[in-house]
Amino acid sequence: MNLVLTFLVGGALCAAAQILIDKTRLSPARILVGYVVLGVVLFALGIYTPLFEAVGCGISIPLVGFGAAIGKGVKSAVDTDGLLGILTGGLTATSSGITATLFLGFLLSLIAHGKHKKM
Repeated sequence: MNLVLTFLVGGALCAAAQILIDKTRLSPARILVGYVVLGVVLFALGIYTPLFEAVGCGISIPLVGFGAAIGKGVKSAVDTDGLLGILTGGLTATSSGITATLFLGFLLSLIAHGKHKKM
């Protein structure tokens, strides 16, 4: 049952993003940023952790989980470093994921040969 719930929540987030892409003038980039902000807000309100415990990867894999990681890093850094943690906490908490993304993106760019779009 947990697997089904995880699938339904993750699928609902993806379906909501697709509906926003199809029915509004919002660009995919703005929708993705909205999901990151949603994760930060859910974490700040204390909703994200109980939701994650209930549905697991359904909420953490999409960008909502990245936003929650940023919020958690900022909270932790503010607790230890004071107001400077507002600037450093999010980057410190997500630095390994950002580094892996940049490195793997670079490696893929060496392997793949993209084609320019015709306008």
